[in-house]
Amino acid sequence: MFQDNPLLAQLKQQIQENLPKKEGQIKATDKGFGFLEVDSKTSFFIPPPYMKKCMHGDKVVAIIRTEKEREVAEPQELIEQSLTRFIGRVKLHKGKLNVAPDHPQLKKMPIKAKTKKGLNPEHFQDGDWVVAHLTRHPLKDDNGFFAEISEKITDADDKIAPWWVTLAENDLPNCEPAGIEHWELKDDADLTRVDLTDVPFVTIDGESTKDMDDALYAKKLDDGSFALTIAIADPTAYITPEDDMDKVARERGFTIYLPGRNIPMLPRDLADELCSLIENEVRPALCCTVTVDKDGVIGDDIRFFAANIKSHARLVYDHVSDWLETGSSDAWQPTDEIAQVVRDLYEFSQARANWRETHAVVFPDRPDYRFELSEDNDVVAIHADSRRTANRLVEESMITANICAGKTLQAAFGTGVFNTHAGFKPEKVADIVALMNSHGAECSEESVNTVEGFAALRRWLSTQETSYLDNRIRKSQSYSEIGNQPLPHFAMGLDVYATWTSPIRKYGDMINHRMLKAHILGKESVQKPDETVGEELALHRKHHKIAERNVADWLYARTLAEEPAKETRFTAEIFDINRAGMRVRLLENGAMAFIPGALIVNNKERIECNGEDGTVSIDKNVVYKLGDTLEVVLTEVNQENRSVVAKPTQVFAEAPKAPEASQEPSQA
Repeated sequence: MFQDNPLLAQLKQQIQENLPKKEGQIKATDKGFGFLEVDSKTSFFIPPPYMKKCMHGDKVVAIIRTEKEREVAEPQELIEQSLTRFIGRVKLHKGKLNVAPDHPQLKKMPIKAKTKKGLNPEHFQDGDWVVAHLTRHPLKDDNGFFAEISEKITDADDKIAPWWVTLAENDLPNCEPAGIEHWELKDDADLTRVDLTDVPFVTIDGESTKDMDDALYAKKLDDGSFALTIAIADPTAYITPEDDMDKVARERGFTIYLPGRNIPMLPRDLADELCSLIENEVRPALCCTVTVDKDGVIGDDIRFFAANIKSHARLVYDHVSDWLETGSSDAWQPTDEIAQVVRDLYEFSQARANWRETHAVVFPDRPDYRFELSEDNDVVAIHADSRRTANRLVEESMITANICAGKTLQAAFGTGVFNTHAGFKPEKVADIVALMNSHGAECSEESVNTVEGFAALRRWLSTQETSYLDNRIRKSQSYSEIGNQPLPHFAMGLDVYATWTSPIRKYGDMINHRMLKAHILGKESVQKPDETVGEELALHRKHHKIAERNVADWLYARTLAEEPAKETRFTAEIFDINRAGMRVRLLENGAMAFIPGALIVNNKERIECNGEDGTVSIDKNVVYKLGDTLEVVLTEVNQENRSVVAKPTQVFAEAPKAPEASQEPSQA
């Protein structure tokens, strides 16, 4: 009777207009209610009925009113919806099509849905993975949420779902580009290729690697210096900037590396065959020669040129490492010629590593975690692969090559595709300097804003007994970037750095190849990369890293599902602390787990998790710090959310009754 009364509607509108309003972001809970988070310190309760008008992550304007002596928020206006395109699972309710977003805070709110034109709704089963688009929102339309399913990703029980779903979520391709029937060499008519097929180049890669993009040769000279030649596969010999394949490569940016599989940037017949530096096959290459003295200093005689080369030996990291570290390898017995090349490469790499340890930055060795999969995509094992002697040998060769490219592009054109790092965030520098000096470092704001001073601080941190300080300042560092300006790379301690050593896998390296060829030909003008290239590549890299991490989380959840029941003990390293608890990495397999504060000690009055200081205190005594290792057991593995929860095996004593009583933790 009163529902359509215009006077009452007008009165209601006037009341609402006089109520205070706040803008913020919706944070949902699994109990039906939520919060409007206005800033880091201010939030308002949203009762369940009002939560039906919004979803987790929405940015809204809400009316703040008092109900039952409590301030609550009622969302009124949508500023930005959190869901547009999303990944979800089909939920059939009384034969009607619904889709539940694949998000921890949204899984329990299936959205009514339809299929787009051309898709048969009868072809969808409960649990199928789909791509959907939110087409209706209650704050814009009173009829509630509604979605349209645009694509089926895979069936509910498909074991390959982690890969297909993650790729779809990040809008990434799930296969390599199609090749063409006949690839033709399209070298510049003025480009002469030197015949280096007699030079005993070697490739050193993983045992299963097919896209071998670098071959190395070194010769130790009488004065103890090294003549180094790096030969890099040359896809730009087959692909010009005008070709459709170049556009495809730019759209992809990089080869996508996921646990257990990769998706090439270029067609496999090009990446794995025509361009791959296969043993005893003649291949076009872009080469760089340079002299490195016995102290590891790179000479000024950097020279780039085009060549035809032939790998004389296809070597494997582990075999070469065994041979260098022990003097023999059961799997590999080199000829005298190849043995000498490997020895000279090894001595060169030692000289360069020593130089970088003294003058630049060398990162601490951490294992790479590798999933071994069965043919039907089950995890057979997780291997912790350490960086061994041969890996470091190749790494030093590639770093040297990229320094040479950076210097050459900077001098010849003042532009290119450069990897850069700006050091500490400007607003954090004063705090960093104060913290470091309070722990014995000698640095100033002026010094850490230079490559030399930043590198010196990094080297000082590497000498500390624990990694606490290193971990503590990590969030204060800038992110590495890709750009067209020859800016320094603080994190590596280098003045300039431009990669060109993986053109099969990185589009930016293809651009640098073309510029280096222009330099070889003496061209003063060249098509220069604009600012958008770096932004595009950085965005590609971000999505690829997210995809790699998401697939790994999925596989870890599958693999560790039974461990809570077994009470298996793991060694974990703390890499992040926030007010809710701490995040750790299991050193046995690389999985990440969260330890809530309540599982450290079940009394929130006694515990403080301080993200700023990177510490966890009980009864005001610090018990854990960033970088610490501890023994943990898993308490929950949620395969639906792909999350792992753990707790320390160390049990802390009850709060003391007397001030003088011991507050030290007691071992269970």
